[in-house]
Amino acid sequence: MALTTLKEMAGTRRAKLGTLVIELASPGIGYILKAGGAQFVFVDMEHSGFGFDTVKQLLRYLEAASLPTVVRVPSRHYHHIARALDVGAEGIMLPMVGTAEEARRIAAHTKYPPLGHRGVALGVAHDRYAPGAPAAKMRAANRRVAVFLLVETREGLDSVDEIAAVEGVDGLWIGHFDLSTSLGIPGQFDHPDLVAAEDRVRRACARHKKSFGCLVMNVERGIGAYHAGYDMICYSGDVWLLQETLRRGIDDVKAALGGRRQG
Repeated sequence: MALTTLKEMAGTRRAKLGTLVIELASPGIGYILKAGGAQFVFVDMEHSGFGFDTVKQLLRYLEAASLPTVVRVPSRHYHHIARALDVGAEGIMLPMVGTAEEARRIAAHTKYPPLGHRGVALGVAHDRYAPGAPAAKMRAANRRVAVFLLVETREGLDSVDEIAAVEGVDGLWIGHFDLSTSLGIPGQFDHPDLVAAEDRVRRACARHKKSFGCLVMNVERGIGAYHAGYDMICYSGDVWLLQETLRRGIDDVKAALGGRRQG
């Protein structure tokens, strides 16, 4: 059975494969990624130049292709979380989460009363501009929104079991560059300390029945991630996929041309 929402994806340990959008907010991007086999999309606001107007448009393109989308917002502040949800993010991802108290506060930001304190705006992008009974719409939104937290600091690693236990958190992801840097081994993804940290997060996710996700930059890492216990795997992103495919093609053409004059 196809998994059609981020909540459904977070609720199973089956492999879910997606990709990241950090640059190319084209109207056709949803259909392009869907045709490429992506099951979900990770839209990054933290490290891109995307503002909320761009993300609001981009989410419509992805909705048109029926691609569930998680948006990484720039910070853990309420106004970033609430705006991402109001413009239609089905799921949000929060960077640099360090404590269970932060996790509880984030979860409350995403929920309408009585489960949280999200401000109420109905009949807008997040509920597809449709009319309806307010109480029913709020309950549906509380059921629909998925929350993923990034473990990418030593503080977050030390508190990972308590973070994973927080109600309203659907999954944990590892930010490999930031976590390795926080551990004093920047970019050393095969270092025993990072491998041990990954296993610690994996065990916390398994113990509390939470999804476990990461970004990988090549096929080998993707296969290894699944065997290491990750179930939500984001394969590369728009910039690198375009660049690497173009470079490989041009290099192959150059090699085939050999010493022939070019240009």
